[in-house]
Parts: sequence; structure tokens; C-alpha cells
Amino acid sequence: MVTRDVKILNEAGLHARPSSELVKLASSFESEFFIEMYGYRINGKSILGIMTLAAEEGAEMTLIVDGPDEEEALEAISNLIDNKFKTS
Repeated sequence: MVTRDVKILNEAGLHARPSSELVKLASSFESEFFIEMYGYRINGKSILGIMTLAAEEGAEMTLIVDGPDEEEALEAISNLIDNKFKTS
């Protein structure tokens, strides 16, 4: 299991499009993915779970990845967040 603390940097926060990009990327990995925020732990491969966080710009969260490709998954997910969910 690997973890990393990240901060939401894009102005709109985790609204529908960034949440969708996050779930799409996380689901491409075999490892389990969770986000801890506000005392809750949600499944990071669930768009509904991510949307319930209502994370705004500046929100801090902990990414938790566990599985055979955890290092690669954590790096890719962290990069997506750090790049303000820009995929191209």
C-alpha cells in the first residue's frame, strides 16, 4: 500500500469533468484506489463517491493505492491532479 497527500489545484475543484477523468484513469489500473478527506474514505473508482466529496480548489486529500501496480497508479493519479486534470 502506498499513500500520498495532494491538493486540488484547479479553480473548479472536483466537479463532473475532473471527477470523470480521475475515475477513468484510476479504473485503468488493477490496484484498489481510495481517497481520504474530511474524515471519510471513498472508493476512488466511483464517480458518485468522488462527487460526494465536493472538493474545492485548495482541498487537501490523501490518496491510497493498494495492489500490484500501486506505484504506477499513484504516480499517474497524482500527476493528473497536479496538472489540474489536463489530459493533453
